[in-house]
Amino acid sequence: MNVKNTRKPQKRVEIYDMTKLRIQAYGADNLYPQHVMSIISASGTASLCLNRYQKFVEGFGFQDVQLSEMEVARDVLLDDVLHAIAHDLCMFGGFAIHADYDVLGRISSIHAVPFEMCRREEPDEYGHVAHICVHEDWSGKLQRKGRPVKVDNSTIRRYDVFDPRPEIVQAQIEKAGGIDNYMGQILYISVERQTYPTPIYDAAITEISTDEGLGNVKYRNVRNNFLVAAMMVCKKGAPDVSEHGEEKDEGGIRTEDLEQFQGDTRAGQLMLVEVEDMEDAPVIKEFPVRNFDKEFTATDQSTVERIYAQFHQEAFYALRTGKTGFSTENERSAYESYAGEVTYEQRFIERTFAKIFAYWHISNNYDFTIQPMKYISINE
Repeated sequence: MNVKNTRKPQKRVEIYDMTKLRIQAYGADNLYPQHVMSIISASGTASLCLNRYQKFVEGFGFQDVQLSEMEVARDVLLDDVLHAIAHDLCMFGGFAIHADYDVLGRISSIHAVPFEMCRREEPDEYGHVAHICVHEDWSGKLQRKGRPVKVDNSTIRRYDVFDPRPEIVQAQIEKAGGIDNYMGQILYISVERQTYPTPIYDAAITEISTDEGLGNVKYRNVRNNFLVAAMMVCKKGAPDVSEHGEEKDEGGIRTEDLEQFQGDTRAGQLMLVEVEDMEDAPVIKEFPVRNFDKEFTATDQSTVERIYAQFHQEAFYALRTGKTGFSTENERSAYESYAGEVTYEQRFIERTFAKIFAYWHISNNYDFTIQPMKYISINE
């Protein structure tokens, strides 16, 4: 079949200009980062894989311990910045760092900016993006003193795109009316370069959402299923009489009665059903319990396996399922293998810090090498 005749998938991330706000929309509703955060947090498997991914990217921090403990802003250590951008790089495929400057145009402090708050400004006719736009909540649901924080040009902060050349910085300071009015610059990093990134797990978003759905099925199966031991049907005794002396006809089992026999905390009870016409002897009937777990076993296994595969964590999945057998040597091998998988992300971060500190206000020759994650046995 010719490639052009195949069914084309929808774009994972739609990018277009929002002229009213003078930004590029990140997704169809400009909330792609917020959506992936929500989807990941709802999936136990994806959250586990993402946390492992971040830990391995961050490793044991910088090899230079003194560098890790350097204060790069008020109450902010360089190790804090590394932790924050490692999280955003794994979660979104990018990160953002704000740089402040002194009167001489040198970088005086840095801190991480939550990536989900950042948007690229609408490019000019040459495709150049001059500012990174920051808003606390692009969904417009955030409230201050009971009032929503609107998403408009009055609440969007615009920072110059990172360009640490002293002559550029000096010109921006002068344009801002002095160093006290200068907001600094933001270094916006995307693994896909001059556009919004997608994380490595984007292709498995369907499986990750499925994992959440399977969790909901299991939850309802245990919490809302009928788990009574049996049902006893017997002839109705004395009629229920209302406060006015009238006989009440309930017309069958009430909803609130059924709710008394749902869920794990009420399992093993005996359900009593009274009827008007039957033989005197009561009848005991088994109450079938519908268990959905077995019906979704294959889907559950394949979904979890695909999520692990998308994060390149097949070795850990094999350990979890017992395919390779659990041993110290196998776990050590899984650690070493995955530590090699994330070297690209680590070099990405190392180059970024080297780029920033080339313009640091104190002369330096720092080594930003990140220590890889290693398996440590309690017996070692």
